Amino acid sequence: MTIEAQWLGRADYLATYAAMQRFTQERTPESPDALWICEHDPVFTQGLAGKTDHILNPGPIPVVQTDRGGQVTFHGPGQVVAYPLIDLRRAGYYVKEYVYRIEESVLRTLAHFGVTGHRVTGAPGIYVRLDDPFSHAALTGPMPGTDPFRGLGKIAALGIKVSRHATYHGVSLNVAMDLEPFSRINPCGYAGLKTVDLSTIGVQTTWEEAAKVLGQKLGAFLAP
Repeated sequence: MTIEAQWLGRADYLATYAAMQRFTQERTPESPDALWICEHDPVFTQGLAGKTDHILNPGPIPVVQTDRGGQVTFHGPGQVVAYPLIDLRRAGYYVKEYVYRIEESVLRTLAHFGVTGHRVTGAPGIYVRLDDPFSHAALTGPMPGTDPFRGLGKIAALGIKVSRHATYHGVSLNVAMDLEPFSRINPCGYAGLKTVDLSTIGVQTTWEEAAKVLGQKLGAFLAP
């Protein structure tokens, strides 16, 4: 039983955030799960534990305080944003498994485009090798005391909220966007972390195609 994606198009961030909260507060044990897929105008969003000093120079881009986990990230045109609204109790898995399934959906989406994505322990999201994003070689762990992100770029960010066993917020995948605003923050709280999109690593695709693939993978992997 896959979860059908709903396409919101270019959606205002604050309105979408309010709609997610409303959906979650009003849902009952019988409410169907949902998967919203959209794109936002430029906005920085800050997580609950987010430190203001990770926002270096926002300029005219608005900064929105949210109730998701994680630190600051950027959303903008050319990025696919997916919001799974799922009853975890009914789905039959816990938060850790939920995060794993989202990351797996992104990994499979990247594989569809020939890209090998990687997890980094303790740093939610998906990363690619900057020198060879198409290499299938496994990552070797960093030497103790060295930069765990050396040679990697972040291509997908994850920030979730669970309220009464129901999820909201979600994941963003960078497709073909203006990456400059990421230099105005410490992405996800990591100074100097490089952010990439499919376009900069040599994958030519459309937002629609990437959104369709990610929507299919999430719909399948998040099903009970």
